[in-house]
Amino acid sequence: MAASTTNAKPAAKRKAPAKKATKTTTKRKTRSTAKKLVIVESPSKAKTIEKYLGRSYKVVASLGHIRDLPKSKMGVDVDNDYEPHYISIRGKGDVIKGLRKEAKKAKAVYLASDPDREGEAIAWHLSYLLGLDPKDKNRVVFNEITKDTVKNAFKEPRSIDMDLVDAQQARRILDRLVGYSISPLLWKKVKKGLSAGRVQSIALDLIIQRENEIKAFKPQEYWTIESEFKKGRSKFMANFYGTHGKKMPLDDNAAVQKVLKQLDRAGDFDITKVVKKERKRFPAPPFTTSTMQQDANRKLNFRTRKTMMAAQQLYEGINVGKDGNVGLITYMRTDSTRISSIAKHEASQFLHKEYGAEYAATKPVKGKLPEGAQDAHEAIRPSSVFRTPASIKDYLNRDQFRLYQLIWSRFVASQMTPEVLDTMAVTIDQNDVQFRANGSKTKFAGFTKIYDKTEKNNVLPDLNEGDVVKLSKTDPQQHFTQPPARYSEANLIKALEENGVGRPSTYAPTLDTIQRRYYVKLESRRFIPTELGEIVNGIIQEYFPDVVNVGFTATLEEQLDSTEEGKENWVEVVDSFYKPFSKEVEKAEAGMEKIQIKDELAGFNCDLCGAPMVIKMGRYGKFYACSRFPDCRNTKPIVKEIGVVCPQCKKGQVIERKSKKNRIFYGCSRFPECDFVSWDKPIGRDCPKDGHYLVEKKVKGGKQVLCPNGDYSENVQK
Repeated sequence: MAASTTNAKPAAKRKAPAKKATKTTTKRKTRSTAKKLVIVESPSKAKTIEKYLGRSYKVVASLGHIRDLPKSKMGVDVDNDYEPHYISIRGKGDVIKGLRKEAKKAKAVYLASDPDREGEAIAWHLSYLLGLDPKDKNRVVFNEITKDTVKNAFKEPRSIDMDLVDAQQARRILDRLVGYSISPLLWKKVKKGLSAGRVQSIALDLIIQRENEIKAFKPQEYWTIESEFKKGRSKFMANFYGTHGKKMPLDDNAAVQKVLKQLDRAGDFDITKVVKKERKRFPAPPFTTSTMQQDANRKLNFRTRKTMMAAQQLYEGINVGKDGNVGLITYMRTDSTRISSIAKHEASQFLHKEYGAEYAATKPVKGKLPEGAQDAHEAIRPSSVFRTPASIKDYLNRDQFRLYQLIWSRFVASQMTPEVLDTMAVTIDQNDVQFRANGSKTKFAGFTKIYDKTEKNNVLPDLNEGDVVKLSKTDPQQHFTQPPARYSEANLIKALEENGVGRPSTYAPTLDTIQRRYYVKLESRRFIPTELGEIVNGIIQEYFPDVVNVGFTATLEEQLDSTEEGKENWVEVVDSFYKPFSKEVEKAEAGMEKIQIKDELAGFNCDLCGAPMVIKMGRYGKFYACSRFPDCRNTKPIVKEIGVVCPQCKKGQVIERKSKKNRIFYGCSRFPECDFVSWDKPIGRDCPKDGHYLVEKKVKGGKQVLCPNGDYSENVQK
């Protein structure tokens, strides 16, 4: 038809095509400049990915979640299948407006948030706000941010996985139902500002259970006899084992003296048994989120939040010079120890080249998945094993480097051969009294060449059955059994994981919350429950037993995992929890009495009005306040004097204070008149060399008295 019209009107033939040509050219120009839009969570991740995808893509950041349940109310319709009422997060208006503007002019929109439940939910919320169809293939996921991985991921986009979204929704709604049901009760019955949650309540309960075990612990006495023997010029240590070939405990000094009387100390001791073996020590599998957090806490002294922050930066991309921004590790939220065949092959190449074939394992160690663990992602590993810590040290800050070194070493070690040890177990006998000595010597370093060199060699002299040795000295020692240790961050995470409570993404915020609420405090890197924590735990134990029931919560986690796999309906999972829980809430509202946290008398009067001062419980612990509050608002921090006069003003006392980050430091009681401050504890003596005040500093293995100027030091006797 277009052709016949053109033939019928020759005059129009010249004008019309000119207009059409102009329009067509304009359209083509617009299409050619329109880019494909990719939305990720963070700007650093966006920068890395945009470099890999090239000019035809524009990568922008949503800056995390953009929709959530409202803070001001429950936001869940319990009578209508627990329908959530999502709203745009306050402060994200400009971000949403910008994303809509970019999406409108884009050729296509891809959602590339993190490859887990949380990331899937972010993608789903984005599709809603941008008017995208969640069934369209616009979801892109990758486990590591490297050029090949990212490019390959964009070749196979998929639709949004609603099973993952439903699992995240179910967790979010369950946490909201628990938090917004129990927290108002705690405000009403105890004090404002308190909160409760599924995982945090169990973490608090575990800490309090351990504290109760410590309080109830009764030490028991026991003794050991450590002895030094010699063969020729060689000396070695052995411990008392038992008599007549049977192991015998030493309960008191009387038992020790009875054993010693049986011995002829000047006589010969016979070597009656020598067992020589070869033992293999295998490497640990690569890191999961939990094991990374534990190792970083133990070996680097990193708090859990600090570990996850540094890991996020390494995953999203660091500028490493000529290669630009590169994601240095795989996704850091995982409970799998699986690694890809490509990574195994690369590690094998690296080990053959750098250490030799004897160090490369033909069948690398495989970690056992904990019960209920998901295998959606690989273990945490370097994106390229050839990117050694030393080669990129200059591009990383101290925290990033130390964590990367830990992750890299653990992964490479997991692909290496075991350490081989020659061990020797020796039995020494005289008059039916037996001593035992155990020795070991590294025969082949294996994986310990680069990681976990924890076992020290204890080399025994060349001993054989029938040899005779002499006793040099005996050292009987009294001991007492010790109570279980308080939880460190590493041990608490391990306990939560072993009990099937929480998931990789929940541990850091959980530990953070129980400290911010002042339910627990950290002293010497160990958790101690506060009075407030014990009160809250007691209420939850009495009125909401399922919330702190480890088995119940672990089962709930399994149901959420089944929802992710499409085996369970999220509404039914939430309903099975909420129906009995809502009855507990009603019972608590009716039966819970208001708990009065009584103020203790401080023992001195207010310097403003003369009324007695009292000790009050605040959000950050106890403090002094006037008993006439609110008529008199005088308050003072509770400080601890250390018995040392201020070395600066010579008038005030040195007192122990705490920084905003809960770190102890020392200052003058006359502050702000005197601004003396020290991280190390002054001891009240001056340096004999330059007259500067001396301080006590914690060092590895104990304490040391030092001059801050570095001219003098002395060891502190234990």
